[in-house]
Amino acid sequence: MRLPALFGLFLMTAGPVAAQCGGSFPEFVQGLKTEAVAKGHDAGKVDTFFRGVAQDGGVLKADRAQGVFQKPFTEFARRLISQSRLDRGKANAAKYDAVFDRIEREFGVSRGVLLAFWAFETDYGAVQGDFNTRNALVTLAHDCRRPELFRPQIFAALELFEHGDFDPATTTGAWAGEIGMVQMLPADILENGVDGDGDGHVRLKTSAPDALMSGGKMLSGLGWRRGEPWLQEVVLPAGFDWSLTGLQEDRSTADWAALGVKARSGALAPGLTGAILIPEGHKGPAFIAYPNFRVYFEWNQSFVYVLTAAYFATRLEGAPVFDARSPEAGLAGAEMKALQQKLVARGYDVGKVDGILGQRTRDAVRAEQARLGMVVDGWPTSELLLRL
Repeated sequence: MRLPALFGLFLMTAGPVAAQCGGSFPEFVQGLKTEAVAKGHDAGKVDTFFRGVAQDGGVLKADRAQGVFQKPFTEFARRLISQSRLDRGKANAAKYDAVFDRIEREFGVSRGVLLAFWAFETDYGAVQGDFNTRNALVTLAHDCRRPELFRPQIFAALELFEHGDFDPATTTGAWAGEIGMVQMLPADILENGVDGDGDGHVRLKTSAPDALMSGGKMLSGLGWRRGEPWLQEVVLPAGFDWSLTGLQEDRSTADWAALGVKARSGALAPGLTGAILIPEGHKGPAFIAYPNFRVYFEWNQSFVYVLTAAYFATRLEGAPVFDARSPEAGLAGAEMKALQQKLVARGYDVGKVDGILGQRTRDAVRAEQARLGMVVDGWPTSELLLRL
């Protein structure tokens, strides 16, 4: 699911209006309707779009319960990647071969990348979410946690409705307002929607060609580099300097090769830069992330999701199963929250204390590992928690 982090969309609304949230829900909806008319939308269409709108408590519950992202990479990857998903991915690659050829020709996005998103977002279209999209967006905009992210999406959905590509009463999708087989937000559909099957409409829920072409265009617009890899498993030499790992350490593949880094299968991509990722510390699997890997974070901001999706894309294109090795046990749940609280007490900004090992928590862990003379690999363990 693509998280709504499209900060450029803030420009679609005036500052004071975008900040409105909370209070009486009917009054909030009336404010949306007034703003929509002020933006030039037909009053009758606006009334129709908002008729019957209701708050959805299930949306708020889902927004606050994303525990799956607390799983370590190996467990998360094994949970999401099955032989069935691999087999169906290969079958869909063959079924829509002409569509993928067109995507690669027009947008430069490899088929494995879109197949992986299609699989993880909706299990190849089978599970697209049953939340009413309009209600979800209005509920999240009314909620005062992240209203500025969701309010612009309401007006984008209204525009889709005016185009005949959105039914406010029946359009359903994910809890955060994403629609269709690859789960795109309304503003993304407006900007990147492609009529892949030539029927005159962009139907991301029912047309695989529309969904895949639209996803390819969006990735291209987010900076995907044509014909380049995104992720590759590597083998690191004995005595490797673990402090060189992490997304902040970007070096040429020639430099990495000089340090003894080797591809586990094939060869490192010549002429590119990359960062060495060890998602479960120095005793776990290792990958090199090329520039295209960073585009994944424009789709979803969870590190474990991004790495798993990128890895699955390589599997769909023939890469072997990664070597999980024997990582040290990490922290989860209450222990991870306790670690984050200790890091905050030491002055680090880890974001929300939520038990999720995000990039800011990893950076703080690395700093404390260095201070304590531990292996600097960004992987929090019980030993680190105790020493703090």
